[in-house]
Amino acid sequence: MNKALETLKERGFFAQCSNLEELSARMDKGPVTFYVGCDPTGPSLHIGHMVPFFAFRHLNKFGHHGIALIGGGTARIGDPSGKTEMRKMISYDEIDSNVEKIKSQLDRFLKFDGTLAQNDNNKFWLADLNYIDFLRDIGSCFSVNKMLTFEAYRQRLERGLSFIEFNYQLLQAYDFYMLHKRHGCILQIGGDDQWGNITAGVDLIRRKLGGTTELNKEHEAFGLTFPLITRSDGKKMGKTEKGAVFLDPALTSVYDFFQYWRNVADADVKKFFLLFTFLEVSEIEQIVSGDINKAKERLAFEVTKEIHGEAEANKALEGAKAAFSGEGDKSSMPTAEFNKADFENGMGVLDMFFNSKLAATKSDARRLVEQGGASVNGEKVTDVKKVFTLNDADKDGEFTLKAGKKKFCRIVLK
Repeated sequence: MNKALETLKERGFFAQCSNLEELSARMDKGPVTFYVGCDPTGPSLHIGHMVPFFAFRHLNKFGHHGIALIGGGTARIGDPSGKTEMRKMISYDEIDSNVEKIKSQLDRFLKFDGTLAQNDNNKFWLADLNYIDFLRDIGSCFSVNKMLTFEAYRQRLERGLSFIEFNYQLLQAYDFYMLHKRHGCILQIGGDDQWGNITAGVDLIRRKLGGTTELNKEHEAFGLTFPLITRSDGKKMGKTEKGAVFLDPALTSVYDFFQYWRNVADADVKKFFLLFTFLEVSEIEQIVSGDINKAKERLAFEVTKEIHGEAEANKALEGAKAAFSGEGDKSSMPTAEFNKADFENGMGVLDMFFNSKLAATKSDARRLVEQGGASVNGEKVTDVKKVFTLNDADKDGEFTLKAGKKKFCRIVLK
């Protein structure tokens, strides 16, 4: 097998391939062009979206050319794959705004240079399609019976599938066809829930350009999918009690992003090292064979470095050390600003935890204190009527709150 494909398989980026032997032979001959697609249905990617983009960079290392296709056109419809109900429709202006934000996030991670990594937007060829011409030219290549055999459609038929969503597979297949014509793209990669859409594109290129004939092999296309990434408890990877783990620090702070990886289950550490870092497999083996907590800390640092940069990863690491061991830089901890005047006559412990957002409601704060899960400056607080004044601040004139085992907040007085 081709070395690049071996690397993907070794690290867990391999579920199905449409023609592995032929794809491997093509990649042995020299660089191929591949693409990964994502729809800008929100203002930020979350960590689950990034799996194929980590594979993207592995392929780049072997000299293959990648296209990040941002679906400014397909986002107007929404992909039914893996969804239990229809996506909420958003305005075209909002989609265009999301495109720019996601392009910026991907540029930081992939470093678009126009050769090894570039971006495109399917709005350019989908927005002004003539529907009748599209149906005659592209729709005639699709069998409804075959489409209904794909899992994405079968699941949704039981709950209801809109006609607009039913068109999605045609549009994604058309994307592959257009990227093949525009950029010579021969490979699409993505999650295994995209298998039906990807192979539809492979088939469309074959039907339109005759890629199966020996005389026309340059028009043969391929699809490669990865397993859907779940945690060891079976839940979707990248989800927390607060929701998705976003790349945008305004939606998921860098500290919370770091802590997500620091707190993964022991059974997931090696898998996540392989998928979400670029450390050599031999080094990963060595790391995970040692102290598991140190391994998790290293995992959190490496993933945070890749997404937010080394400086931010170091800040998050220092903040975690300050919160959990009293070492490190407290300024890197999650911080809330309070007025000194609020403490002159004393502030109740419930107000402190509620106003610092460590408790969603005053009732939650009360339960936290009563159940022994609250501490202030390292001292457990069990009295719900406890009041703190300026005299109770630490040597730096601050308070450090802890809710449970993993949530911290530094209170700075202004």
